[in-house]
Amino acid sequence: MRLYLLFILLCPLLVFAQEDREPLFSSFDGTKIYYEVTGEGTPVVLLHGFMSSSKSWKRGLLIQNLAENGFKVINVDLRGNGLSDKPHLLEAYQDNAELKDVMALMKHLGCKKYYVVGYSRGAILVAKQLTLDKHIMKAVIGGAGVDFTNPNWERRKMFAEAFSGKAHLYPETKGAIESAKRNGVDTLVMGYLQKVQPTTLPTELRKVKKPVLVISGDHDNDNGDVAALAKLIPNATLKTVPGNHGNTSQSEAFAKEILAFLKEK
Repeated sequence: MRLYLLFILLCPLLVFAQEDREPLFSSFDGTKIYYEVTGEGTPVVLLHGFMSSSKSWKRGLLIQNLAENGFKVINVDLRGNGLSDKPHLLEAYQDNAELKDVMALMKHLGCKKYYVVGYSRGAILVAKQLTLDKHIMKAVIGGAGVDFTNPNWERRKMFAEAFSGKAHLYPETKGAIESAKRNGVDTLVMGYLQKVQPTTLPTELRKVKKPVLVISGDHDNDNGDVAALAKLIPNATLKTVPGNHGNTSQSEAFAKEILAFLKEK
Protein backbone atom coordinates (compact mmCIF):
# COMPACT_ATOMS: atom_id res chain seq x y z
CA MET A 1 0.00 0.00 0.00
CA ARG A 2 2.80 2.40 0.91
CA LEU A 3 4.59 1.68 -2.37
CA TYR A 4 1.37 2.32 -4.28
CA LEU A 5 0.88 5.67 -2.54
CA LEU A 6 4.49 6.58 -3.24
CA PHE A 7 3.98 5.80 -6.92
CA ILE A 8 0.85 7.97 -7.04
CA LEU A 9 2.74 10.84 -5.45
CA LEU A 10 5.70 10.50 -7.81
CA CYS A 11 3.68 9.95 -10.97
CA PRO A 12 2.98 13.66 -11.65
CA LEU A 13 6.69 14.37 -11.21
CA LEU A 14 7.58 11.69 -13.72
CA VAL A 15 5.09 13.05 -16.24
CA PHE A 16 6.41 16.57 -15.69
CA ALA A 17 9.98 15.36 -16.32
CA GLN A 18 8.85 13.72 -19.57
CA GLU A 19 7.06 16.89 -20.69
CA ASP A 20 10.18 18.93 -19.94
CA ARG A 21 11.99 17.02 -22.66
CA GLU A 22 9.41 17.54 -25.38
CA PRO A 23 9.65 17.94 -28.27
CA LEU A 24 12.28 15.30 -28.92
CA PHE A 25 13.58 14.26 -32.33
CA SER A 26 14.94 10.75 -32.81
CA SER A 27 18.11 11.19 -34.84
CA PHE A 28 19.87 8.87 -37.29
CA ASP A 29 21.21 6.56 -34.56
CA GLY A 30 18.28 6.81 -32.16
CA THR A 31 19.78 9.60 -30.05
CA LYS A 32 17.03 11.91 -28.83
CA ILE A 33 17.58 15.58 -29.65
CA TYR A 34 15.69 18.34 -27.84
CA TYR A 35 14.68 21.48 -29.70
CA GLU A 36 12.36 24.46 -29.42
CA VAL A 37 10.63 26.40 -32.21
CA THR A 38 9.77 30.10 -31.92
CA GLY A 39 8.08 32.23 -34.58
CA GLU A 40 7.04 31.64 -38.18
CA GLY A 41 8.82 32.31 -41.45
CA THR A 42 12.26 31.58 -42.86
CA PRO A 43 13.97 28.94 -40.68
CA VAL A 44 17.05 29.83 -38.62
CA VAL A 45 18.76 27.12 -36.57
CA LEU A 46 20.87 28.15 -33.56
CA LEU A 47 23.90 26.15 -32.38
CA HIS A 48 25.17 26.84 -28.87
CA GLY A 49 28.69 26.72 -27.48
CA PHE A 50 30.77 24.37 -25.32
CA MET A 51 29.46 23.38 -21.86
CA SER A 52 26.21 25.05 -22.79
CA SER A 53 22.74 24.41 -24.21
CA SER A 54 19.88 26.07 -26.04
CA LYS A 55 19.20 28.05 -22.86
CA SER A 56 22.24 30.22 -23.59
CA TRP A 57 20.42 31.86 -26.51
CA LYS A 58 17.51 32.78 -24.23
CA ARG A 59 19.74 35.11 -22.21
CA GLY A 60 20.04 37.44 -25.18
CA LEU A 61 17.75 39.16 -27.66
CA LEU A 62 18.43 37.16 -30.81
CA ILE A 63 15.51 34.72 -30.62
CA GLN A 64 13.00 37.47 -29.91
CA ASN A 65 14.37 39.77 -32.61
CA LEU A 66 14.32 37.05 -35.24
CA ALA A 67 10.86 35.78 -34.32
CA GLU A 68 9.44 39.32 -34.46
CA ASN A 69 10.90 39.88 -37.92
CA GLY A 70 9.59 36.95 -39.91
CA PHE A 71 11.91 34.12 -38.93
CA LYS A 72 11.20 30.66 -37.52
CA VAL A 73 13.88 30.00 -34.89
CA ILE A 74 14.90 26.39 -34.17
CA ASN A 75 16.94 26.33 -30.96
CA VAL A 76 18.69 22.98 -30.47
CA ASP A 77 20.37 21.17 -27.60
CA LEU A 78 23.26 19.48 -29.38
CA ARG A 79 23.75 15.84 -28.45
CA GLY A 80 25.50 15.51 -25.11
CA ASN A 81 24.07 18.79 -23.87
CA GLY A 82 20.98 20.18 -22.17
CA LEU A 83 17.89 17.99 -22.51
CA SER A 84 19.22 15.93 -25.41
CA ASP A 85 20.57 12.41 -24.85
CA LYS A 86 24.14 12.10 -23.59
CA PRO A 87 25.59 8.79 -24.83
CA HIS A 88 28.67 7.62 -22.95
CA LEU A 89 30.44 6.26 -26.01
CA LEU A 90 33.02 8.19 -28.01
CA GLU A 91 31.62 6.63 -31.18
CA ALA A 92 28.33 8.45 -30.63
CA TYR A 93 30.05 11.80 -31.31
CA GLN A 94 32.36 10.85 -34.16
CA ASP A 95 31.94 11.54 -37.89
CA ASN A 96 30.13 14.86 -37.46
CA ALA A 97 27.29 13.24 -35.52
CA GLU A 98 26.16 16.60 -34.13
CA LEU A 99 25.80 18.04 -37.61
CA LYS A 100 24.02 14.94 -38.85
CA ASP A 101 21.52 15.55 -36.03
CA VAL A 102 20.98 19.15 -37.10
CA MET A 103 20.56 18.32 -40.78
CA ALA A 104 18.21 15.42 -40.02
CA LEU A 105 16.15 17.60 -37.68
CA MET A 106 15.77 20.31 -40.30
CA LYS A 107 14.63 17.71 -42.82
CA HIS A 108 12.18 16.35 -40.24
CA LEU A 109 10.76 19.87 -39.78
CA GLY A 110 10.41 20.30 -43.53
CA CYS A 111 13.02 23.06 -43.78
CA LYS A 112 14.42 22.76 -47.31
CA LYS A 113 16.37 26.03 -47.12
CA TYR A 114 17.52 27.74 -43.94
CA TYR A 115 20.00 29.94 -42.16
CA VAL A 116 22.34 28.72 -39.42
CA VAL A 117 23.85 30.70 -36.54
CA GLY A 118 26.55 29.38 -34.23
CA TYR A 119 28.47 30.84 -31.34
CA SER A 120 31.84 29.69 -29.96
CA ARG A 121 31.96 25.90 -30.42
CA GLY A 122 28.63 26.20 -32.22
CA ALA A 123 30.36 28.46 -34.74
CA ILE A 124 33.06 25.83 -35.25
CA LEU A 125 30.27 23.39 -36.12
CA VAL A 126 28.71 25.92 -38.49
CA ALA A 127 31.99 26.20 -40.40
CA LYS A 128 32.01 22.46 -40.99
CA GLN A 129 28.30 22.39 -41.81
CA LEU A 130 28.93 24.92 -44.58
CA THR A 131 31.08 22.30 -46.29
CA LEU A 132 28.48 19.53 -45.90
CA ASP A 133 25.01 21.03 -46.14
CA LYS A 134 23.70 22.39 -49.44
CA HIS A 135 20.50 23.60 -47.78
CA ILE A 136 22.19 26.51 -45.97
CA MET A 137 21.45 29.90 -47.53
CA LYS A 138 23.50 32.05 -45.14
CA ALA A 139 25.53 31.37 -42.01
CA VAL A 140 26.77 33.25 -38.96
CA ILE A 141 30.05 32.35 -37.28
CA GLY A 142 30.11 34.09 -33.90
CA GLY A 143 32.83 34.19 -31.26
CA ALA A 144 35.35 32.15 -33.23
CA GLY A 145 38.75 32.95 -34.68
CA VAL A 146 40.99 31.11 -37.09
CA ASP A 147 42.49 28.65 -34.58
CA PHE A 148 39.92 25.89 -35.12
CA THR A 149 41.16 25.47 -38.70
CA ASN A 150 44.28 23.81 -37.27
CA PRO A 151 43.69 20.06 -36.72
CA ASN A 152 46.37 20.14 -34.01
CA TRP A 153 44.92 23.12 -32.15
CA GLU A 154 46.60 22.91 -28.74
CA ARG A 155 43.68 24.44 -26.82
CA ARG A 156 41.25 21.83 -28.13
CA LYS A 157 43.65 19.00 -27.32
CA MET A 158 44.25 20.41 -23.83
CA PHE A 159 40.53 20.49 -23.00
CA ALA A 160 40.04 17.02 -24.48
CA GLU A 161 42.69 15.69 -22.11
CA ALA A 162 41.49 17.72 -19.12
CA PHE A 163 37.89 16.52 -19.44
CA SER A 164 39.09 12.95 -19.90
CA GLY A 165 40.58 12.62 -16.43
CA LYS A 166 43.88 14.48 -16.84
CA ALA A 167 42.86 17.89 -15.48
CA HIS A 168 45.77 17.74 -13.00
CA LEU A 169 48.15 18.13 -15.95
CA TYR A 170 46.45 21.36 -17.06
CA PRO A 171 45.88 23.71 -14.11
CA GLU A 172 44.64 26.40 -16.51
CA THR A 173 41.52 24.31 -17.11
CA LYS A 174 40.57 24.16 -13.43
CA GLY A 175 37.97 26.93 -13.71
CA ALA A 176 36.24 25.28 -16.67
CA ILE A 177 36.14 21.88 -14.96
CA GLU A 178 34.72 23.36 -11.78
CA SER A 179 32.13 25.34 -13.74
CA ALA A 180 31.04 22.22 -15.60
CA LYS A 181 30.58 20.24 -12.40
CA ARG A 182 28.82 23.12 -10.67
CA ASN A 183 26.32 23.40 -13.51
CA GLY A 184 25.67 19.68 -13.87
CA VAL A 185 27.45 19.37 -17.23
CA ASP A 186 28.48 15.84 -18.20
CA THR A 187 32.27 16.16 -18.08
CA LEU A 188 32.90 12.79 -19.76
CA VAL A 189 30.86 13.90 -22.75
CA MET A 190 32.70 17.23 -22.85
CA GLY A 191 35.93 15.28 -23.26
CA TYR A 192 34.43 13.32 -26.14
CA LEU A 193 33.22 16.51 -27.83
CA GLN A 194 36.67 18.07 -27.73
CA LYS A 195 38.33 14.90 -29.02
CA VAL A 196 36.09 14.70 -32.09
CA GLN A 197 35.50 18.42 -32.65
CA PRO A 198 35.51 18.98 -36.41
CA THR A 199 38.33 20.82 -38.10
CA THR A 200 37.50 22.85 -41.18
CA LEU A 201 40.71 23.43 -43.08
CA PRO A 202 41.54 26.78 -44.71
CA THR A 203 41.39 25.05 -48.10
CA GLU A 204 37.80 24.01 -47.35
CA LEU A 205 36.71 27.44 -46.18
CA ARG A 206 38.10 29.05 -49.34
CA LYS A 207 35.59 26.97 -51.32
CA VAL A 208 32.55 28.19 -49.36
CA LYS A 209 30.43 30.38 -51.63
CA LYS A 210 27.50 31.15 -49.31
CA PRO A 211 27.30 34.54 -47.54
CA VAL A 212 28.81 34.29 -44.06
CA LEU A 213 28.79 36.80 -41.23
CA VAL A 214 31.85 36.49 -38.98
CA ILE A 215 31.09 38.40 -35.79
CA SER A 216 32.82 38.75 -32.43
CA GLY A 217 33.18 40.99 -29.40
CA ASP A 218 35.86 43.65 -29.43
CA HIS A 219 37.43 42.04 -26.35
CA ASP A 220 37.18 38.44 -27.55
CA ASN A 221 40.41 36.72 -28.55
CA ASP A 222 39.57 33.32 -27.04
CA ASN A 223 39.71 31.37 -30.27
CA GLY A 224 42.31 33.21 -32.32
CA ASP A 225 42.32 35.92 -34.96
CA VAL A 226 38.77 36.65 -36.11
CA ALA A 227 39.78 38.85 -39.05
CA ALA A 228 42.09 36.12 -40.33
CA LEU A 229 39.17 33.69 -40.29
CA ALA A 230 36.97 36.09 -42.26
CA LYS A 231 39.69 36.48 -44.89
CA LEU A 232 39.59 32.73 -45.58
CA ILE A 233 35.90 32.81 -46.59
CA PRO A 234 35.32 34.40 -50.02
CA ASN A 235 31.89 35.88 -49.30
CA ALA A 236 32.38 36.79 -45.63
CA THR A 237 31.37 39.97 -43.85
CA LEU A 238 33.32 40.86 -40.70
CA LYS A 239 31.59 42.68 -37.84
CA THR A 240 32.83 43.59 -34.37
CA VAL A 241 30.50 44.56 -31.53
CA PRO A 242 31.16 45.50 -27.89
CA GLY A 243 31.75 42.55 -25.57
CA ASN A 244 33.92 39.62 -24.55
CA HIS A 245 33.57 35.92 -25.28
CA GLY A 246 31.19 35.39 -22.39
CA ASN A 247 28.68 38.16 -23.02
CA THR A 248 28.76 39.16 -26.69
CA SER A 249 26.07 36.68 -27.80
CA GLN A 250 23.66 38.20 -25.29
CA SER A 251 24.05 41.79 -26.46
CA GLU A 252 21.62 43.95 -28.40
CA ALA A 253 24.34 44.88 -30.89
CA PHE A 254 25.05 41.20 -31.65
CA ALA A 255 21.37 40.46 -32.29
CA LYS A 256 21.00 43.62 -34.41
CA GLU A 257 23.91 42.76 -36.70
CA ILE A 258 22.69 39.19 -37.26
CA LEU A 259 19.15 40.33 -38.01
CA ALA A 260 20.42 42.88 -40.54
CA PHE A 261 22.64 40.27 -42.21
CA LEU A 262 19.88 37.67 -42.51
CA LYS A 263 17.34 40.20 -43.84
CA GLU A 264 19.73 41.59 -46.44
CA LYS A 265 18.82 40.52 -49.96
